[in-house]
Amino acid sequence: MFHRANLRRSGTVLLLTLATLLAGCTPNTSGEAIFDPYEKQNRKVHAFNKGVDRTFGGGKGGGIGKAVPAPVTQGLSNLSTNFSQPSYMMNHLLQGNMESAMRNFWRVVVNTTVGVGGLFDPATKIGLHDDATDFGLTLAKHGVPEGAYIELPILGPSTERDVAGKILDTVLNPLQGVIKAEDQRKIAGVKVLSRAGDRAKYSETVDSVLYDSADSYAQARIIYLQNRRGRAGDTASAEAEADEVYDSYEDFYGGQ
Repeated sequence: MFHRANLRRSGTVLLLTLATLLAGCTPNTSGEAIFDPYEKQNRKVHAFNKGVDRTFGGGKGGGIGKAVPAPVTQGLSNLSTNFSQPSYMMNHLLQGNMESAMRNFWRVVVNTTVGVGGLFDPATKIGLHDDATDFGLTLAKHGVPEGAYIELPILGPSTERDVAGKILDTVLNPLQGVIKAEDQRKIAGVKVLSRAGDRAKYSETVDSVLYDSADSYAQARIIYLQNRRGRAGDTASAEAEADEVYDSYEDFYGGQ
């Protein structure tokens, strides 16, 4: 009885939280393809993020991530991706993508066993390619509006819908109920280190956006929005023309 009451209470809190988050998605009544009513504040955050990038592992050339051997950063990236598979699977199910959900399931099975806990990625070699998704895309699938563009401290470009998605991905992560808090902190550490490796991996692309653009804020904004809208199926708004440069930037800044 106690557990049932707790579950009901938790479900009610979650629904209220979700309703509050989604109600906060500012409707775009301007008719503009890029809805950025918070641009002044966003630009301040963007300047802060560039400062952090220069100081902690970024800047021209990829920073400290370049000092770590590629096999190590690749292993960390594999681990981080493997830890993310249950969340991807859940979101694919919520989006009605059973085939993708099953692909994520078998990736976890293969990489956790044959791939030594996810350190290696034999799943890709046998055709089980990574199929990343997130709650932001799940919300888009169910008709939740994009809302205003937002740049988050450290996390970078986002939208109001994607902010809600990030929160829900954390709250509803299937690993939350089966992994101890101490192990969750270790997983978070792996993801941070993996992020540094990704910064080095995509240094040429990210550098061109952040340090070689006439307006790095505007450039980052359009790249992010085009990629996210394209993935959400809103190709008309996205002006779908994403090329390898856009994809690389999205891999670094759009990854959940």
